[in-house]
Amino acid sequence: MFRNRRKNATRLFAVPATFTALAIFALPALAQRAAAPSQTVDALLVSDIHFEPFRDPGKVPQLAAAPVSEWRTILDAPPSPDREQRFAALEKTCHTRGLDTDQALFVSSLKAIRRDARGVRFVAVAGDLLAHAFDCKFDATVTHTSDAAYRSFTVKTMEYVLRELRAALPGVPVYPALGNNDSGCGDYRLDPHSEFLAESARSFTADVPAAGRPAAEKNFAAEGDYSVALPAPFRHARLLAIDDLFESRRYTGCAGKPDPAPATEQIAWLRGQLDAARAAGEKVWIVGHIPPGIDPYSTATHLRNVCSGQAPEMFLNSTLLPDAIAAYGDVVGLAVFAHTHMDEMRVLTPAAGDHGPVAIKMTPSISPINGNKPSFTIASIDAATATLKDYRVVASADELGSSWKQEYDYAQAYGLPDFSSSTAAALIAGFHADPNAAAAASQAYIRNYYVRDASLALAVFWPQYACSLGNYTPEAYRSCLCPDAH
Repeated sequence: MFRNRRKNATRLFAVPATFTALAIFALPALAQRAAAPSQTVDALLVSDIHFEPFRDPGKVPQLAAAPVSEWRTILDAPPSPDREQRFAALEKTCHTRGLDTDQALFVSSLKAIRRDARGVRFVAVAGDLLAHAFDCKFDATVTHTSDAAYRSFTVKTMEYVLRELRAALPGVPVYPALGNNDSGCGDYRLDPHSEFLAESARSFTADVPAAGRPAAEKNFAAEGDYSVALPAPFRHARLLAIDDLFESRRYTGCAGKPDPAPATEQIAWLRGQLDAARAAGEKVWIVGHIPPGIDPYSTATHLRNVCSGQAPEMFLNSTLLPDAIAAYGDVVGLAVFAHTHMDEMRVLTPAAGDHGPVAIKMTPSISPINGNKPSFTIASIDAATATLKDYRVVASADELGSSWKQEYDYAQAYGLPDFSSSTAAALIAGFHADPNAAAAASQAYIRNYYVRDASLALAVFWPQYACSLGNYTPEAYRSCLCPDAH
């Protein structure tokens, strides 16, 4: 079979550098700025659920044979007598590095969402619905497998996750994007115009209004992208979901061969959508999975000496995607990405143009595989401008989902009026100007980043990390990190 059996090395933390001290003066001014009166509504941001249907290997053949409507009953039934032994053997066989979201944690997270996200107007899911090492676990638990059987199981697993999420918030539209694990042929592998995309299209675009659903399903079946107008009370605002796996530096087709054509086609689609939104006077939210820019964790762990001329590691294969987004700072109100499992932020600043930067919110994961607390984000949005006014992160007390409470509130933590592009850019510039992470804002960011003791490690690499937040090209990152090297 074509499926890739390599374990996905999800990024744990980043690393950065110094910048201008203008932010020291800009941030207080921004904090005092009065917001224009407008209706503020909430939305739920979720990412990296990484649902684990293999937690009880004895149930997997039942799940494979059953319709999705019966999955909840099967998963909630008493465990198989040998569940622990078989799952331990499965983890050893598939070389997994930790636990993803099993049924118990998923149900716990849904209960917390039902309690704390009541009243949200929409849900954005920033990819990676499937557990890590999904293909290896399937092959180890289901006999007489085929590519078609595996594809069917991946599609049903994603449909189950979205079905349960929609049931937790009845009547609230859910707009999911695909992640690198969400594929019918293996991690980081996908063919455009594939059976997998065609079979997944209906569940991913189910909440697009009827008039726009045929176009959304067609676009999704092509490359995993779709466009949808945000629901009332949003005015002249839409969401674009993209499968930016095609831009990843690790992307191949299902046969394992690199192919630049899907990325080129996807960027053309994205620019066309943004041109249309600009002409119509619309604001746009972009939801994807793999963030653009520097991958500071890999840059650090691979000991890349950027100041001596070595290139930093990148999340994506090129700057096509961030260049496209950054060129529409007048259109894009926010870009939402995930993938690192951490609570992060970035800005995309165009090399030229008058439209200003684009703010990026990177949402933390439900999966605790990296030792992080399972969490989700509730965003408060200005319905008239689609500006992110505030957000609060709700997290579990442990990796099991035993209890959930608010971890922190952005406005309270940073004393800022919104998470607009200008505010985010000033906040990140303040990080650059604080190489020792001594300022309250830097300490708040490090404290809320959370993964085991990586927050402490982040403080050590704070200058390198901070440079990655506002500089998405290798050249800009090097200039930030090595100001005396030119």
